[in-house]
Amino acid sequence: MTSDYPHWETVPTRWQDNDVYGHVNNVVHYALMDTVINEWMIRTAGFDPLAGDAIAMCVESHCVYKAEVSFPDTIRMGMRVGKLGRSSVRWEIGMVRSSDGTLVAEGHFVHVFVGRGSRRPVEIADPIRAEMQRLVAA
Repeated sequence: MTSDYPHWETVPTRWQDNDVYGHVNNVVHYALMDTVINEWMIRTAGFDPLAGDAIAMCVESHCVYKAEVSFPDTIRMGMRVGKLGRSSVRWEIGMVRSSDGTLVAEGHFVHVFVGRGSRRPVEIADPIRAEMQRLVAA
């Protein structure tokens, strides 16, 4: 499992993440995926969401839930690029409960890079693309 994803982050769950059923609510899984992806783009690939010429818009997201996770568990988030296009990227995420290695969810996000003003697709900038290439699934 760990070799399936070249990038890993560990994130804590929070008290407020549990729903009335006693497990992390589905919306939290999406927020964690979005956070891990965007943090990587900003810190590793040099993406500037506030002032760059292009922004990354989510056009598709999906999550398959495999097992429950609850506060105070921590989650290991594995990330890879499933497909890298001219102006789009499909991020694939595996979420693993840290305490026992159980796969709790798998999901994906598709970002299309668009001009900040035009909102029309633009090519992914070369420095960002080069970093994404390192995460392309084999």
